[in-house]
Amino acid sequence: MIVEPLPSPPDSIVRVPGSKSITNRALLSASMADGTSVLRGALAADDTDAMAGAVSALGASVDRSGTTWTVVGTGGVAPTGGTTVDARQAGTVARFVPAVAAATGGTVRVDAAPQMRSRPMGPLIDALRQLGAAVEEDGAAGHLPIVVKGPFSNSHAELPGNASSQFLSGLLLAGPLVAGGVEIHLTSELVSRPYALMTASVMAAFGATAEVSDEVCRVAPGGYRAGDYSIEPDASAASYFFAAAAITGGRVRVEGLGRASMQGDMAFLDVLARMGASVDVGDDSSVVTGGSLKGIDVDLADLSDTAPTLAVVAAVADSPTRVRGIGFVRGKESDRIGAVVEELRRCGVDAAEEDDGFTVRPGGVHGAVVDPHDDHRLAMAFAVLGLRVPGIDIADPDCVAKTFPEFFDVLEGLRG
Repeated sequence: MIVEPLPSPPDSIVRVPGSKSITNRALLSASMADGTSVLRGALAADDTDAMAGAVSALGASVDRSGTTWTVVGTGGVAPTGGTTVDARQAGTVARFVPAVAAATGGTVRVDAAPQMRSRPMGPLIDALRQLGAAVEEDGAAGHLPIVVKGPFSNSHAELPGNASSQFLSGLLLAGPLVAGGVEIHLTSELVSRPYALMTASVMAAFGATAEVSDEVCRVAPGGYRAGDYSIEPDASAASYFFAAAAITGGRVRVEGLGRASMQGDMAFLDVLARMGASVDVGDDSSVVTGGSLKGIDVDLADLSDTAPTLAVVAAVADSPTRVRGIGFVRGKESDRIGAVVEELRRCGVDAAEEDDGFTVRPGGVHGAVVDPHDDHRLAMAFAVLGLRVPGIDIADPDCVAKTFPEFFDVLEGLRG
């Protein structure tokens, strides 16, 4: 798909769909509650469809009517006999469901698409075994598919924090279903900490208590309580439209995302402001207006999903940008360091890999056929570059369906 440059800088109001991360956390919490919950503003995409299938396999029912989903929970009771869950390409399903299923005393086999099978699961598997669950690895060690059998017989486990915050979030979500709760000791610094805090916030909305700290994270027992829950728009999805304003010199307002957002990726606005864009964050919307962009040195450990987006902004700045703190993203849907650098170079940009990030030296950017490496975030980020640079052709545009099926329609809306 060729993305044509905008004929003039945009002045647009954009509405992005509900947060994938919040939808899947709320869906799993509601599925374990005793009673009926209503989720409003839910995201309909491949990852959330995978979670809906997973919680249905665990015994809950999900009725989806547009963005309003009604969930009848199980009260934390495992289905009779074992069950099977297909995580597809969803890391949240693959990393959350094994722990939650084991905490109910159930048995679940979790498998996934080849892309998700290649992503690491070892830290979670080790923690589940420390908690007393039986885990059988049916494929390569430390990867899906696995069979997990509960219940937990211990309440303490150690977990490295520098692999993925999803491992910790899975254990936090399981904690309320364990008679004594759980206590997780982090053996290294937690990456993407805002996502763990998001997990605790969503759990609280369903009556559960989780404490996230730098060294020890604790979850109280007591299960989940059904509720009526509104899901805010996806800040990661919004980052592409904020970036579009920045690189085209236009103005974009994203509705529904303001200063009260729980999503760590809202900090991308601070990054754009440092680069020279004008940013205005209100109570229920945020506006970015483009300006003269300069390169920066930035640690993106807490908002790593925005690294590909920042890379394309950096490609059109007036000085180099260094991105640090994201070595763990090599284990995402693609190697988001190597793949980003490869595609920037394909577009004529001088970019270099480093152990924990990359450097972008702007200049010489031109059109090219971009391979997104089956990674929705690369496809969306490089599509934004096409709004300014002629000839950007996204080779696999359909991969955006993982989290944002309507992305290209919304992007076209910037044309006025």
